[in-house]
Amino acid sequence: MTEVTGNSGTFKRSFLFSALSYLGFETYQVISQAVVVHAAAKVFKIEEILEQADYLYESGETEKLYQLLTQYKESEDAELLWRLARASRDVAQLSGTSEEEKKVLVYEALEYAKRALEKNESSFAAHKWYAICISDVGDYEGIKAKIANAYIIKEHFEKAIELNPKDATSIHLMGIWCYTFAEMPWYQRRIAKVLFATPPSSTYEEALGYFHRAEQVDPNFYSKNLLLLGKTYLKLHNRKLAAFWLTKAKDHPAHTEEDKQVQTEAAQLLTGFSDKN
Repeated sequence: MTEVTGNSGTFKRSFLFSALSYLGFETYQVISQAVVVHAAAKVFKIEEILEQADYLYESGETEKLYQLLTQYKESEDAELLWRLARASRDVAQLSGTSEEEKKVLVYEALEYAKRALEKNESSFAAHKWYAICISDVGDYEGIKAKIANAYIIKEHFEKAIELNPKDATSIHLMGIWCYTFAEMPWYQRRIAKVLFATPPSSTYEEALGYFHRAEQVDPNFYSKNLLLLGKTYLKLHNRKLAAFWLTKAKDHPAHTEEDKQVQTEAAQLLTGFSDKN
């Protein structure tokens, strides 16, 4: 009898173990599926946010875009973070933003761009916005810091172009880098010589090459590229081509405050032409 009872106990324990194992496996399956569903939902949510963000950006809804993205500022998604860096910078550029707020936003933008780059070094946009934000911060840290960061900025613009040769904005920004160092005043050149054995330098011809390359990649993509083509030709004393590109900049549709500023500057430069004639 004991033997039979023993067998019965063994059987019960075996059955119970099998049942628990089965339930464990079922629970594991449910949990695994839940994790997959949660991950998929998270990816879907991020994609949804990015889609909404891009719509607001294209619509020129700068403040709404910033409000949307700051809700997710703790995100670890590089695509979201570089967009947040861009949005922070865009709000800083608004005419209604105070100087104090602008400074906070500029440093905030750099932090988001830095995190985006840490999360994904293969993101051309992260490299681009990191370079832009470093340059912006230089406005608050003096000419020495701005020149000291010059090679870092150039390196990230070049990396952005390497990762995405079809991004006209990165090419345009590389042109601005060249234009800036081509027209650098003598006292800044002296500082650059102190900071570097070989200080950063460039030419108007090099800048022109990048502005034209950007235009070839995406014609009329940006009013400022048209303006800088005109201004660079002015520096090279080619009044005919300068007038051509400045007219295009003046006639470019104004979607942003910057576009309006470009129109005004282009019109003033063209008026200067007629005054001299």
